[in-house]
Amino acid sequence: MKELLWLIPALPLAGALILILAGDKLSRAQAGWVGCGSVGLSAIITLLIGFEFLSSPHPYDQLLWSWMAVEGFHTEFAFHLDALSMVFLFVITFVGTLIHIYSTGFMADDDGFARFFAYLNLFVCAMLILVLADNLLLMYLGWEGVGLCSYLLIGFWYQEEKNGYAARKAFIVTRVGDTSMAIGLFMLFQAFGTLNIQELMTHASQTWQVGAHAAVVIAFLLLGGAVGKSAQLPLQTWLPDAMAGPSPVSALIHAATMVTAGVYLITRTHVIFELAPDAQMAVGIVGAVTLLLAGCSALTQYDLKRVLAYSTISQIGYMFLALGIGAWSAGIFHFMIHAFFKALLFLGAGAVIMLLHHEHDMFKMGGLRKKLPVIYWTFLIGSASLAAIPFVTAGFYSKDQILWLALAGEKGNPVFYAAALGGAFITSVYTFRMVFVTFFGHEHTHVGHDAGRSMTVPLIVLAVLSTIAGFIELPHTFGHVTLFSDFLNPVLPTVALKPELEHLEVLFQAIAAVVALSGVYIAYFFYVKQPDLPTVIKKAVPGLHHIWFTGWGFDALYNTLLVRPFVFLSTLNKNDVVDKVYGGMVTFTQYCNGVLVRTQSGMMRWYVMGIVIGAILMLTLGLML
Repeated sequence: MKELLWLIPALPLAGALILILAGDKLSRAQAGWVGCGSVGLSAIITLLIGFEFLSSPHPYDQLLWSWMAVEGFHTEFAFHLDALSMVFLFVITFVGTLIHIYSTGFMADDDGFARFFAYLNLFVCAMLILVLADNLLLMYLGWEGVGLCSYLLIGFWYQEEKNGYAARKAFIVTRVGDTSMAIGLFMLFQAFGTLNIQELMTHASQTWQVGAHAAVVIAFLLLGGAVGKSAQLPLQTWLPDAMAGPSPVSALIHAATMVTAGVYLITRTHVIFELAPDAQMAVGIVGAVTLLLAGCSALTQYDLKRVLAYSTISQIGYMFLALGIGAWSAGIFHFMIHAFFKALLFLGAGAVIMLLHHEHDMFKMGGLRKKLPVIYWTFLIGSASLAAIPFVTAGFYSKDQILWLALAGEKGNPVFYAAALGGAFITSVYTFRMVFVTFFGHEHTHVGHDAGRSMTVPLIVLAVLSTIAGFIELPHTFGHVTLFSDFLNPVLPTVALKPELEHLEVLFQAIAAVVALSGVYIAYFFYVKQPDLPTVIKKAVPGLHHIWFTGWGFDALYNTLLVRPFVFLSTLNKNDVVDKVYGGMVTFTQYCNGVLVRTQSGMMRWYVMGIVIGAILMLTLGLML
């Protein structure tokens, strides 16, 4: 079955091409079948290859064709399958299929139905190429592909100016990180003469010492690319505005594609980061700071989707924190579980918004748990997993592992643990604030028609996964069942525990459980028991609320430091100073031509006089010299 690996990205690409070339001639049902079927077939092939891989977990390389061969540079269009790419393949194709099915109901009345599915298919194809690439140049092709598709999908409803602005913002901000990554790739090729990932990791470990200058510089450049795509500080500002796209787009970007690309990049090149301890520590610091700042911003949002957007930034921060302390498997485990519950939450939020006539403000909702029972219960399950409610949710097991290793891991420390624990409390508060405000209290908006099965079935499937998927990686206190870590061990290093803390996991697990439940109670107290109290607090500290609500002022800072100076210089240069140089050359040439034209009068006496004057000047110069 591994020989069919190339079909996994090829099928969504074929679906995209069919929809682009023949979309106008297809009915909505046919376009839906093409869009969903192509990704669904990829998911089936992924499952078949996955079963074979489990029985024989050996890396597999598939060479499709030679891509480039120029002056010593040679690279192929080839795929590499191992445990890490297998996990990402499963999440991308399976969650992507559910999102496609949901989209057939969500976008049923949209005029751009076929175009939407063409973009979705292309998005999935680009992400699959990214995670399967056996060399960094092919990975960069997929990397830029998801950037292009995010631009197309965020600005899908381009008739509204704000949507086009959000799309451009996402494209431009991520280009900053992409440039950093590209420079890192140039330096890697200069150092080792190849971009094949496996060869690079081997050469790096054999050539560089720990802390080598080249390793540190390249690791920081790769980190720059990762923070751009994964919306981490300081390039996180594009993601909240990306909510301008349709809700299925938000689910796909946040759960299965794009924002997890940075996590994959760092994990895939983990050898370089382990050779650059300063850069790896920076990964952890970026993650810790991001998860706290984004969590605080989520506490103040009114838009249901923007709460989830800041939540994604925060949860990706947890993954970065895990990678920064060398808990590679824990970071990837949280990535997988996060994909399930975040896709569920975005799809649930999209259903609520659609049924409330595209109302986004949570405080104009309320009382929906009885009107929308399926959406309510599935959304509640996803929220419980996001908040890491103990023992019964998958999110508890993935987040608890990061919390524990942030302190007990060999590279962990109390500061990382405090940040992770504080972030867990904030997450629990803003998550259940969202639940209580949206589904409890009094109904403010009339509910339209109920969601169809094409929208509710994916929610139910994701709710089940958000509950049971955590049991493939139980903590030591449950008998040391670590199926997921064991699966990734051939690819990723294991994390060593501090001996003095090794037997205290149950204590810190209990602390994490209490913190999560405390957050739920705080949200219940403020938004159910005393719903007027948040307004009082907001009025008491308006400045703090404003800072959190505006994402800590990063947009204003960048507008002041970058956007406005650039616009000012552009205004001064609206006629283009550089072009004036060339314009002046043209004007001078035209003037000289005009002078010469005037000498061609057609009058013989002027020509004779010109010859005489020229001869006199020539003779005079000859006598003088």
